[in-house]
Amino acid sequence: MLKVDGQRLWASLMEMAQVGATARGGVRRLALTEEDRHGRTLFAGWCKQAGMTVHTDEVGNLFARREGTNDDAKPVLIGSHLDTQPEGGRFDGVYGVLAALEVIRSLNDQNIQTHHPIEIVSWTNEEGARFTPAMLGSAVFVGATPLQAALDTRDAQGMTLADALRACGYDNARHRDASHVEAYFEAHIEQGPILESHGHPIGVVTGGQAIRWLDVDVSGVAAHAGTTPMPYRKDAFFAASVMALELEAIAQRYAPSGLVTIGQIDVPNSSRNTIAGKLAFTVDLRHPDDAQIDAMERDVRVAFEQIATQRGLRAAISTYWKSPATPFDSACVALVEQAAQQLGYAYERIVSGAGHDAIHLARHVPTAMVFIPCVDGLSHNEAEDALPGDVTAGANVLINAVLARAKVAAPAYA
Repeated sequence: MLKVDGQRLWASLMEMAQVGATARGGVRRLALTEEDRHGRTLFAGWCKQAGMTVHTDEVGNLFARREGTNDDAKPVLIGSHLDTQPEGGRFDGVYGVLAALEVIRSLNDQNIQTHHPIEIVSWTNEEGARFTPAMLGSAVFVGATPLQAALDTRDAQGMTLADALRACGYDNARHRDASHVEAYFEAHIEQGPILESHGHPIGVVTGGQAIRWLDVDVSGVAAHAGTTPMPYRKDAFFAASVMALELEAIAQRYAPSGLVTIGQIDVPNSSRNTIAGKLAFTVDLRHPDDAQIDAMERDVRVAFEQIATQRGLRAAISTYWKSPATPFDSACVALVEQAAQQLGYAYERIVSGAGHDAIHLARHVPTAMVFIPCVDGLSHNEAEDALPGDVTAGANVLINAVLARAKVAAPAYA
């Protein structure tokens, strides 16, 4: 079985972590900002040093290609993303991109050629922290989001994605789409505590769970905090508080797989001595089963309407985004599992709790993912961490799974 240079991979991760480094040990590289551009430039330089050709597509997805022995064969795609959360960590996304680079470097070290070309991809705006929705680059790549709609998307300052691409110098773009891909593999930290708690360095990801994002607008009546008796109030904040408690109860009814989160809350025109007349908040629902997440949403809508009616308020609930449960390709999953077995790593099959670009790809091309543990299950946090041994193990599984799909041309390896 082929193995990568774990020390080289770790050194690359630590060097990339300096691009957009924060004072508390994290990283801030929002999509298509100057920091992201620097990270992309560093990565592209490493790819060129490894003999790869580099280009971007119309939405800024960055591709690096290692040719195969058959020019007509579709490429095996591997990668993830380089952008981060505003207070992100050193491994989320970037691990998959640099593990892919280490695959190429290791193939070069041993002069191994493949029948299929291998391409590394760094997807644009996976996090959704600057432009929404998340996973925007891969959504355009597979046709789930129209290109123009993505280009017209604006950040909080009003800059469009098209303007951000121009500012980064990504106007010389080439059209790419999923029809030209043989298979896709992505390595990633788990972003949760399961693998670490079970003592397994490898997660063989079988698919992604369903995700549902709701926007909730609660409308009451703004009034003076000192002159309005409690029975006469139509307080949007208190109503939303009861809704939050009911949301937690709904999660308990769908335990252990059902997950609910209120991630954002906005009280417009808020004032210390004014009763909240309006309040908006987001709801994130997740479950591995489509029927169950549909039932969760129905329960949320019924409960919120009842709470609003009882309090004399109005609640408007809209669906912002939905992603169905997505199984990964059984043959690609088997290649990941076989690599873990042959390398002697303890592993378990696992469903991804987070959204990933691989979820978009899996609906169009054969796809699989490799998970490694993250310390204390922590992610989307400056304290996010991973152990060097796990980082290496994941890349070892990745290179062997990719080689099995790309087909070794010459020479064979022991």
